[in-house]
Amino acid sequence: MDVDYQEAFENSPVGQAIGRNRVILACNHMFGRIFRGAIEDMVGQTFERLYPTQSDFEKTGQRVGGFLSIDSTFSDDRVMRRLDGDLFWVRVRGFTYTPEDPHSRTLWVFTELAKDGTSGQSLRSSLTARERDVATLLIEGKTAKEIAKVLDISHRTVDIYRTRLLRKYNVSRTAELIEFLLQG
Repeated sequence: MDVDYQEAFENSPVGQAIGRNRVILACNHMFGRIFRGAIEDMVGQTFERLYPTQSDFEKTGQRVGGFLSIDSTFSDDRVMRRLDGDLFWVRVRGFTYTPEDPHSRTLWVFTELAKDGTSGQSLRSSLTARERDVATLLIEGKTAKEIAKVLDISHRTVDIYRTRLLRKYNVSRTAELIEFLLQG
């Protein structure tokens, strides 16, 4: 039985991207669907476009590089940005072929965390669908009243969810919560 590895990569049911020094060398169709872009619009671009902020891209790169240099692998749940600007939750798994230069040659797998409460091992993936919605809108800088309008709930309900998130992550301020969530 012959296996066409190129076809397997292109049609994988999970988003995959091959990176070199944090630039996308190749990606598959599911990666394009997850990030709402055409493959040709992503290849040759840095992964920075997919992070909420440039600062998040830089901090995450430093932190992830440390893990890759030690273990060659990395996994977490994080908020990322689609090409149309929408923020969403994704599970990211990565591998480096070059631990001595961790971002030099990498393979990344992305799985969108469904709004139905898909859960995994990390604390971030233990969020309920509504907590995930509120957290995403907080990261976008929306107020409780703005979040309430988007989600069609009361601003007091938003405050309840924000309080739950603060307790869950053992932080005292919304800014600390946002920083924690963006750290991935």
